[in-house]
Amino acid sequence: MIGRVTDSPGVLVLAATPIGHAADAPPRLATELAAADVVAAEDTRRLRRLASDLGVTVAGRVTSYFEGNEAARTPQLLEALQRGERVVLVTDAGMPSVSDPGYRLVTAAVAADVPITSVPGPSAVLTALAVSGLPVDRFCFEGFLPRKAGERTRRLAALAAEQRTMVFFEAPHRTAAALAAMAEVFGPDRAGAVCRELTKTHEEVRRGPLGELVDWAADGVRGEVTVVVAGADDTAQVSNDPDSLRAAVAELEESGMRRKDAIAAVADQAGLPKREVYQAVHVG
Repeated sequence: MIGRVTDSPGVLVLAATPIGHAADAPPRLATELAAADVVAAEDTRRLRRLASDLGVTVAGRVTSYFEGNEAARTPQLLEALQRGERVVLVTDAGMPSVSDPGYRLVTAAVAADVPITSVPGPSAVLTALAVSGLPVDRFCFEGFLPRKAGERTRRLAALAAEQRTMVFFEAPHRTAAALAAMAEVFGPDRAGAVCRELTKTHEEVRRGPLGELVDWAADGVRGEVTVVVAGADDTAQVSNDPDSLRAAVAELEESGMRRKDAIAAVADQAGLPKREVYQAVHVG
């Protein structure tokens, strides 16, 4: 039975969890897990192990909240919040909603005027940036690249002129292909870093030009992977003369991109309207 909605809603707590060592957990995480009315976890088994490592007994209700049930489970958690309960959301590692479940629940809570707070803590994005050796004064997080080669190339082409340092998550079995696509679109000399198993026993950070990282990854990559890539040099813009525009579009087409998308990407890099690139390609 659904309880009565109160005039005093509960609180949604987005709690960061360790990306490696349990000892990296913020002290407040244990307090929140122990006091929660509901703990929504991406993997309830991992939650139990984490609670055991922290010496915490989770007395509240534990429910799963992962990609497969996020849409269906969000209304239930929102009802709990509107009943005045304290809901703690945790994922397998890092901050909820950052390439992990949580965004749907956050937006639902915002729409319902439910208070939201956070237990700050470990982040693979910031950790990778800090150890990459690349500029960190300005950066952007791009999450996971598309799995399909054509879509991945189009996404990277749209970032070719990005001057901020870029951070990507990647699955280990797709890391070699992702690096190859980055080297093709950004150029093999663009600086990068592959951060593997951050804060764990087998932590490794491999730094170098993308071309060298492609060779390194050819034999396979294991573990959790975060890739950091230097932004474009502000002088590395596409020239706006017709021959250069045609060559840039042709290069992207050869990599598997549709002409329409290639024209749009080159226009963005050159800072030109798409119609001008289109005319250079089709009219000459």
